[in-house]
This record gives sequence, structure tokens and C-alpha cells, in this order.
Amino acid sequence: MPAVTTHPGLAAAEEKMRRAGLSASAIAAFKGNFELLVSGAQTLVASDELEPARDVPELGELPEPDAAGRAALDRLALIKLNGGLATSMGLRHAKSLVPVRDGRSFLDLIVAQTLALRACHGARLPLLLMDSDNTHAEALQALARTPQIASDVPPDFVQHRAPKIGAEDLLPVSWPADSALEWCPPGHGDVYPALRGSGALATLLEHGYQYAMISNADNLGAVVEPRILAFMARERIPFLMEAVLGTEADRKGGHLARRRRDGQLVLRETAQTPPEDLDSFTDFRRWRYYNTNSLWVDLRVLSQTLDEHGGILPLPLIVNRKTVDSRDPSSPKVLQLETAMGAAVEVFPGARVLCVPRTRFAPVKTTDDLIVVRSDAYALDEQWRLLPATRPLPVVDLDPDHYKLLDEFERHFPAGAPSLRGAEHLRVHGPVTFGAGVRVRGRVVLDNAGTEAVRLADGTELQDCDRRWPEAPPAR
Repeated sequence: MPAVTTHPGLAAAEEKMRRAGLSASAIAAFKGNFELLVSGAQTLVASDELEPARDVPELGELPEPDAAGRAALDRLALIKLNGGLATSMGLRHAKSLVPVRDGRSFLDLIVAQTLALRACHGARLPLLLMDSDNTHAEALQALARTPQIASDVPPDFVQHRAPKIGAEDLLPVSWPADSALEWCPPGHGDVYPALRGSGALATLLEHGYQYAMISNADNLGAVVEPRILAFMARERIPFLMEAVLGTEADRKGGHLARRRRDGQLVLRETAQTPPEDLDSFTDFRRWRYYNTNSLWVDLRVLSQTLDEHGGILPLPLIVNRKTVDSRDPSSPKVLQLETAMGAAVEVFPGARVLCVPRTRFAPVKTTDDLIVVRSDAYALDEQWRLLPATRPLPVVDLDPDHYKLLDEFERHFPAGAPSLRGAEHLRVHGPVTFGAGVRVRGRVVLDNAGTEAVRLADGTELQDCDRRWPEAPPAR
């Protein structure tokens, strides 16, 4: 790679990060991404460079852990990515604090799951949150309500931030109207340098933790599975990614593949795909295995690899093209330099992929997902695990004009989620308010073309129907 450390954009960005008090690891990670950007290195991955991943083992094939595998649980730490605000739902607080079941938030359930696992396995199982500056204080306040979750390591570490850079001049952007918009998260690939730069990685190793399970806070299906950890320990696997078989819903997700030139497993995201390959990218039957962002890593190998690369992992660069204010398309165009944590699958020789059932993958990205998770289509077991109560799980499609923002969504479901056990597809267009005890079965379409909300009476039964308002006049 050509030397580019004299680029004025990089020098200005490094100075801005130093003034903001960011760590050496944060600056090194940004520098690595910037150098990739200006070096001319290819950041897109064409389909003809890849072939589908094959011979992927399945969780159901793994044996129950032996004594050594069970002992490894006491050397496992749980890391949950908790930096996101629920901005896509119109909120400005940690997404993990959104109520999801019986008034309990994602974080409440994660804490309950962790305590249940400790009791079941007699293991330490510390819980660490990767927070952002925006979520750090309120997350710690929420954890403090359950003091028994405390462990022998700090409860969180804070992810880095990176300057947005001008799309034309590559200089860090200035936006006096809201200086916070001059910064962006550097993608969840930042978990590795943030672990190191915060000192959390060294602390974990000092306390005898060898493994970490890393997952998103909004995926309540991502719980510790002793068979996976035993598999890692037995096979001495440095890095393992949980993947699911693709469906129509995964077409835009990151998929696993093997690079033709060296056979290395790689993760390809939408932003890494050339425009001419987008049709191929969405072929979920071809690519088959999709990243769940539930990862298992050997912390000793991670520490050694970070040391070898100056405190960062050489992850593929993802260049996201935005405007400095995403709500104002006329604001200056910027680049956000990001990495994906799952892309580390290509950094560790001997990394593996494991196919897991959909029960381990229940992310909540929109209110469409939230209504399903809140409904009786899911149930909590005695270990506080969120498990499907019906198969297949229903698909819900709510009109974003009326249900995207959480306050509007709650207003239309004042009595909680309808019964969706046995539903296949619920599509709601226009304002419709659900009364208590509404039951949806089969395929249901509700379409209100009016401006006033239609209210479904308490106890309404909807089965394989298409209801539209204003109602058509009776035939003469």
C-alpha cells in the first residue's frame, strides 16, 4: 500500500480526533481506513471473485460438551453491542431500553438471561456492554437496578467515533449548526480496537477469560450455547460466526462466501457490492449462509493479532456515502469510513462458520419486528430465552407513515400486540388502531385510505381477509 500519511485530510482528521480526546486505538483504526480509501485499493467485491460457502457444520450436529467444554464456560465473557439509539424509531435513547416483553426492555432480559446462565452453569459469565457516548450513562444506570449482575470486570467500555470526511476533498467536515453531526460511529468492526484501547481486553485476560461471545443487544435469540463454546475449545477455533440459512428476508444482509483465489471465508455486505452485481448479491439461494452478528472469539488470539497489526484488525473498508445531516439531502456530501465486525472471519486463519437455527436470530430493527417479538408468536422460557411459539413466524408489514415512530406505533396498539400465533402475513396500510384481544390468523390485509384512524373492536377475529376503508357501498 502506498504511503499516504501526508494527505492533508488525514492529518486534519487525526488532529481533530486528538483534540476530542480519542484514544490512540481510535486514531489508528481511522488512519488504517483512510489509507485504504486513498490508496486506490478495491473496496468492492464482485460476485465472480467468490463462490458459495459449502460444508458448513450445523449446531444440531455438535455433541453435548464434555468436562473440558463445560469448564470453558467459566472463561467466557458476554459482550453486547449497545451503542445504538432508537433513532430509526424516532427515539433518542438506547435502543436496548425499549420495552419488549411484559414491560421488560432488551437490557432487562439480557441481564435476566445472564443471571440464569450463571446459576445454571456455576460460571462467572461477566456481561460487558459496548456503549457509545450517547448510551453509556443510561445503560449503567439501568444495570445498577440489578446489582447482582456486577462481575470482576467493568460493566462496559465505550466505542470510538470517527470524523465524517468531505466526499470531494476528504477533509473532516465542519457543521456548526450541529457539531455532533460531524462524527459517526466507525461500524461495529470497531469492537476490536475499542476493546483494546479501553483496556477491557487486557482486564479480561488478566482475570482469566479466554473467550468472548459478541452479539447485538437487540437480538434476544443470541444466548450462550455451551455446545458452541465446547466446539471452539475442542477444535481450537480462533473465531466462529453463527450463520443462518438465507430466506427472502435476508436478501440485503451480509452473506458468507469463499474467495476463489485463496479459499478464504469472507463476509460481503451490500455496500461492498458493485452495482452490476446487486442482482447476484440478493440471490439468497445461491449464497445460502447469512451473518447473524453473533460471534465467538478467542481473546488470546485476538490480542496477539491486534498487537501484530498495531492495535487494529485489517478489516475490509466499507465506504458509506451520506450527507452530513441525513435528514437534509441538500447538506454537504460526506463519506463515513466503517468496518463490519463479522468481516474478521477473513483475518483469523482457521476461522469457522456454524449454521444455527432461526431461534438464535431474532433482531429487532423496525417496529415491524417489534410487534412480532411482543406478540404471542414468541414466548419466554424459564431461562428468559425468547423462543418462537409458532412456525413459521409471521411477517408483518406496517405502513411507515403511521407506525415507524415508536410513539405513533404505541398509539395504534394501546392494548399491546395482537395475537399473531397462526398468522402468516399481516399488512397494515393507513391508520388502524387495534383493540384488546385482536386475533390475526392466516394472511390479513388492512387498508385505510382515510385520514382518521379506524378502530378494531376488542376481541376482533381476523382470518385470511382483506379489509378496506372507506368500505365500498353495498351492491344494488
